[in-house]
Amino acid sequence: MVLQVPEGRLITAAERRVLVATAVPAERDAVAGVSPGPGRETRLPGATLLRAGGLDLLAAGVGPALAASSVSAALTAAALAGTPYKLVVCAGVAGGFQPGAPVGSLVVADDIVAADLGAESPGGFLPVTELGFGTVSHRPPDSLAREVAAVTGGQVGTVLTVSTVTGSAARAAELRARHPRALAEAMEGFGVAEAAGAHGVPVLEIRAVSNPVGPRDRAAWRIGDALAALAGAFGKLTPLLESWNGHDRTH
Repeated sequence: MVLQVPEGRLITAAERRVLVATAVPAERDAVAGVSPGPGRETRLPGATLLRAGGLDLLAAGVGPALAASSVSAALTAAALAGTPYKLVVCAGVAGGFQPGAPVGSLVVADDIVAADLGAESPGGFLPVTELGFGTVSHRPPDSLAREVAAVTGGQVGTVLTVSTVTGSAARAAELRARHPRALAEAMEGFGVAEAAGAHGVPVLEIRAVSNPVGPRDRAAWRIGDALAALAGAFGKLTPLLESWNGHDRTH
């Protein structure tokens, strides 16, 4: 695929950039730290884009709504400039479901699921799709997700997006019962995926586990270790992301 940019130069699909969306600046900076040299900032409506190496990094905000808004702004700005992104990556720390995703491990989503988008009923939780609306799942390109996992040593599985972080063993068990392949939960992936999907751009989610999903115990959190694992992962996979040509983007 070849695109025309405003300056008149032709760019190929392989040259198109990758947008990495994190929730907070600490996660963005962990990813940026693997790029040589200082990054260059660009102001967007409601957000600041940091261009570092071959990646554009965005601290998109906490929660699916703000993350979707920020990512949509970045995707729109790139499309209007004639240089649309080839891939959006949601990255950051997350809670891991035990024992499958221990603290410090990496999870690569093959399914990004909105775990609490729906309604309670006498028979239990009903996802919004059973109410006749929208979607609750986005699937990243399968071969890319598996190649990223192989390069980084991560595990492939479902990553849940929640608006309220799990704080009890009962809630963790409930989520696992509904989503037996779930390895991690976080708060932005589905919002990022919704924005990417609206623009026709493939999405990937990569999470470093900072704490077990379950009873809220701040003393057990290992944020620093998870950020280090996230930086290590991007140190290995950035060349893969930059060279990816989108051959399985229809998955």
